[in-house]
Amino acid sequence: MNEINNKWIGKNTVRPDGAEKVTGRAQYSSDTTMPGMIWGHVLRSPHPHAKIISINTKKAEALAGVKSVITSKDIVDFPLDTPVILGIQDMRWMCRNVMARDKVLFHGHPLAAVAATTEAIAEKACDLIEVEYEILPWAIDIEDAIKDDAPILHDHIQFNGKPSNIAGTLEHKKGDIEEGFAKADVIIEKDFKTEAVHQGYLETHSCLVSVAADGRATIWSSSQGQFMVRAMTSFLTGIPQSNIRAIPAEIGGGFGGKTIVYLEPLATVLSQKTGRPVKIVMNREDTMRASGPTSGSKSTIKIGATNDGKIVAAQGIYYLQAGAFPGSPIRGAAGCSLAPYDIPNAHTFGYDVVSNRSKVAAYRAPGAPIGAYGVECVLDEIAEALKMCPLELRKINAAKEGTKAVHGPVFPKMGYIETLDAAINHPHYKAPLGKHQGRGVASGFWFNAGGESSAQLNITEDGNVVVTTGHPDIGGSRASIANITAELLGIHHDRVSVLIGDTATIGYSNLTGGSRVLFASAMVVTESAQIVINQLKQRAAKIWGIDEDAIEWENGEARPAGDNAGKFAPLTLAEIADKATATGGPIGAGYQVNTEGAEGGFATHICDVEVDMDLGIVRVKRYTSIQDVGKAIHPDYVEGQLQGGCAQGIGWALSEEYIYNKDGHLDNTGFLDYRMPVCSDLPMLDTVIIEVPNPKHPQGVRGVGEVPLVPPLAAISNAVYQAIGKRSYSLPMSPPKVLKIIEGN
Repeated sequence: MNEINNKWIGKNTVRPDGAEKVTGRAQYSSDTTMPGMIWGHVLRSPHPHAKIISINTKKAEALAGVKSVITSKDIVDFPLDTPVILGIQDMRWMCRNVMARDKVLFHGHPLAAVAATTEAIAEKACDLIEVEYEILPWAIDIEDAIKDDAPILHDHIQFNGKPSNIAGTLEHKKGDIEEGFAKADVIIEKDFKTEAVHQGYLETHSCLVSVAADGRATIWSSSQGQFMVRAMTSFLTGIPQSNIRAIPAEIGGGFGGKTIVYLEPLATVLSQKTGRPVKIVMNREDTMRASGPTSGSKSTIKIGATNDGKIVAAQGIYYLQAGAFPGSPIRGAAGCSLAPYDIPNAHTFGYDVVSNRSKVAAYRAPGAPIGAYGVECVLDEIAEALKMCPLELRKINAAKEGTKAVHGPVFPKMGYIETLDAAINHPHYKAPLGKHQGRGVASGFWFNAGGESSAQLNITEDGNVVVTTGHPDIGGSRASIANITAELLGIHHDRVSVLIGDTATIGYSNLTGGSRVLFASAMVVTESAQIVINQLKQRAAKIWGIDEDAIEWENGEARPAGDNAGKFAPLTLAEIADKATATGGPIGAGYQVNTEGAEGGFATHICDVEVDMDLGIVRVKRYTSIQDVGKAIHPDYVEGQLQGGCAQGIGWALSEEYIYNKDGHLDNTGFLDYRMPVCSDLPMLDTVIIEVPNPKHPQGVRGVGEVPLVPPLAAISNAVYQAIGKRSYSLPMSPPKVLKIIEGN
């Protein structure tokens, strides 16, 4: 793509979903209704850990208005001895997560579900279900879950030859770690702790499911992947995938937290049993108690460097909470933490730890912010010990083209050093600081991803273009695809409509997540557009009666390739479309492929804070996010992604955490007590977009949305240290914690 002459790529075109969203007309899954619809409600465990002795549903079933009651016996059971993998999930755990089987494993674990004519009746019926429990000891935190005498959640999980709550490990090695530390002039080793935090999407989980008399199910739901919904619901209900149609609605936030199902299988079974459409909507309390936060963690980071600032060895040991079932993002922690650096001797090790919490779900670069937090804080301590600028220390050790990462790959062309140079030269980094103010920096990395994607591009009778892709849009993919399509076809972007197809109207497409959607969908749209351009040239050739090889496509028109081809006035796309019936019929093409060539993204952040020394309150005063985005197809959306990650990172670092009481109950299940930052908590979030195009992508796309959440935890922590002269090794740095640090406690 000739960037100099781009007309639409790189331009801030009007977002296609903007007007409907700001006027409240956009259709979300909780807005969906059907004639004859009834309501579902889920009964949840009041205990963090207990054997289920019996469940008696007779009183609930007898209540007027109740149409059906289901329990785990109505959900497909997958035996524990054989993994059943679907994407990154294991159906052994999913069938037990959507409905408790034998034991409840966390406060809020579903036990039964009711369908009734009203929400109130369904909720009252749940209260009538009688459950007999045998209360068991529980372990909420990692430290308790890995003790020798810890209560075991799953008897079949073993570690070192005995039952354990350590469900798995992941290790990366490069060089000789002991030899590396032996060469170091300065070695710093520290322990870090983070708490579980929720993705904080404003739209809670919801769905409407209708199973028709012929057994075919239609699902409307809020998710990051309608094909995931179809597949998981099929596995958990036994209905063939070919009999399930999953339709994506607009999504009110996901950030990784809507990449698995919670309600859809329950509503499907209830609809199947009642013959009525069933709608279930989680309230905020249930969303916080029973849908995935990301992991809390404890980690140990050890880094050694020589007096000239060269890192010779680094080690990271990570314990991440998986919640009640295996699957914490140790890959992100172990794989991303050291990726920004060229370190000859490195070792990372991750432990996947189950405990009596809700099962974790992805959260924007899952695991990577936890990994970067400790590493980037220790790097600042190394820089201080060596009396070096922390950004210069990072630049000395920066990964670059040809660097072999500790997690295996050799990096191609990428822009990490460019982010460091931009930070060093940015006015923010040189600005003066006031009393009790501090400045921190940190860098971060995320793998990014490709994967399966499908697209269909059709020319309408009046010469406009309709593009259908298979990925829910949660980051601006529709606007970006419109830009790319308009650029390729040489038409105005207003003539391009982009739709999200359902599982019955578009080919298989993987989840929206991992910063993969624009990377993957742009590839299949590019191929579809090229096929359509060839079709347009063929139609022009028929109209003119010349060979199609003598035609070129330029600026939305078919033109003779030269004077030898003949003297013909250009044919616009609209003119060719008007003659489509006479020249061969409809014009359009689809393309699907398992996309490859995704390359990682790097970012460097600068953060200024001010600390109230009397109250312990940390206020972020200035924040600058600098990121190599590959190519910014729609710069406003890219800026929004960077700002959103920073805002979430500020919450993670300063105020957000899951708080459990002495009974193993989550105490802060609403936004009054779970302290997400609001506008008044945030400064203007400045961004610097670095463009080092991905050479493996037709438009240079690298992936944007994950990396912005990776550096903030450490950047803010480093800034607080500079402000008060004492370091916190745990998050969040809430006022009581900071005050204790200030007071020396």
